Amino acid sequence: MAYEYSDCVEQVNAWRQRAVAEQRLTTEQAQMLDNLEDRTPDELFQQDVERPLVVAFMGGTGVGKSSLLNRLAGQAIARTGVERPTSREVTLYHHQDLSIARLPKGLPLEKIRINSHQNAEYRNILWIDMPDFDSVEQANRELVMEWLPHVDILIYVVSPERYRDGKAWRLLLQEGNKHAWLFVLNKWDLGDSVQAEDFKKQLQQAGFDSPVIFKTSCAGNGLDDEFEALVQHLKTLSEQQTVVFLDQRLQEVRGNQLLEKLSALQDILTDEKYRQLQEYARQQWRKNEAMFLQAFAWPLKQAAIDYAAKAGSRSDIEVWDAWAQSRFDDLIDDIQFKAAQLKIPLAPLKEKLAAIAAQSKQNLENLVELNCRKALINPGNRLQRWTLKFLKFTEFVLPFSAMAYVSYQVFIGYYESVEQGQPFLGVNFVAHSVLLILLSWLIPFFLHKKLQPSLQKTAERGLEKGAELGLAQLEQQILEVIDNERQHNQVLRQELEQIIEHCRKGQDAMTTAAPEKLREMLVNEKA
Repeated sequence: MAYEYSDCVEQVNAWRQRAVAEQRLTTEQAQMLDNLEDRTPDELFQQDVERPLVVAFMGGTGVGKSSLLNRLAGQAIARTGVERPTSREVTLYHHQDLSIARLPKGLPLEKIRINSHQNAEYRNILWIDMPDFDSVEQANRELVMEWLPHVDILIYVVSPERYRDGKAWRLLLQEGNKHAWLFVLNKWDLGDSVQAEDFKKQLQQAGFDSPVIFKTSCAGNGLDDEFEALVQHLKTLSEQQTVVFLDQRLQEVRGNQLLEKLSALQDILTDEKYRQLQEYARQQWRKNEAMFLQAFAWPLKQAAIDYAAKAGSRSDIEVWDAWAQSRFDDLIDDIQFKAAQLKIPLAPLKEKLAAIAAQSKQNLENLVELNCRKALINPGNRLQRWTLKFLKFTEFVLPFSAMAYVSYQVFIGYYESVEQGQPFLGVNFVAHSVLLILLSWLIPFFLHKKLQPSLQKTAERGLEKGAELGLAQLEQQILEVIDNERQHNQVLRQELEQIIEHCRKGQDAMTTAAPEKLREMLVNEKA
């Protein structure tokens, strides 16, 4: 059972590390999976032996936790009273035959006291006295939190004057469903039934349907002292069946909490926010595109004049100037700001958008020049080009046809003049023939010259088309970057879904019913 949860944690950590390394998660998203708890009480003991039940006394300052452990041991093994008004260390009390294989990592050894005993009645129980978690010293709370994963049953000790402690309740609500709980109203000789009933109601509000409460007196006197009943209750719980169930339940609770985190992260890693970013980028681009084209009008016109003057050589006029670059950078910043609002990881998006911005001037001006050169190769529109070709053809055909016609007339006129005895050629014929030949050549030549497209206008049309294509390319590059990030996010989400499915199967196999004697000691998660 524990292996399934540990395996799930291992997969989640590997997925998280990979996603963080690729900068595919925001800091907030990565923190959702920080420090996944997989420590258990088993880690304190050798794996080849049945471990004892780990029971810890926990409570605020001055409630008498250490006194209860000393009363249990029959000797002063935990420091109390004037010598130590505030608990700052962990005291372990175990049977001498029990070997503690290792202590939790990173704990200050000077704050751990270990005592052994020979009482066979406590053979299967490891007792722990925890520091006062409500102390002003942060180190005390950290020490408590380090030990909690290694505890099966928490004995929550309060006193009549301190049973409503706020810090205690916050810890109870935070850790409540991970452990079995017993409650001790200590110093009962100073309390009354109203306080006991109020304490019980608070526990019921915290999720315990019928909390198990023992009333004790550190002095060990009084008819209502239930310390022995507390000890007997724990002895009946110290069998291996209880230990196994608590191990399983700890893994089950942690697994459910992990699934909640993974499901919440799955909901965050949705493609919808990338579609929203794409739509926002389109809208922002539409607002800026017309402004860019309007701003390009003058430099494009000047560049067209320059191209025409240089007969198609490269123009020195700058189309994408510092103003255009600044405005484009502002647009990129707007898109990145929107991405941050949508909680989209910024690092990979920012890097790719920055690359587009760095190349924007060169890419646009290359397209502007390319389209200008294409336009100059084929000036005018199709109709103009067809007309010019036709006129070029007629410049040759019409004069040739006219000359052929005149030659024919000369040939026919010669024979007719011989037969009729008339003069061969008249002045009128010569004048008309010359005029016909000249007109047949001049008219197409004149029209060809007049209909020739203007290099300046041709260059201007090419430059404008290049500017439009360059802007469209920049828009497409921005949208492609967002779409690529969406695809990366989709892969990340699919991997997460596979992990969730694996963890859920492990959880289904882990679910077990609580033994009757433990039910009242567990938080009712439906409460």
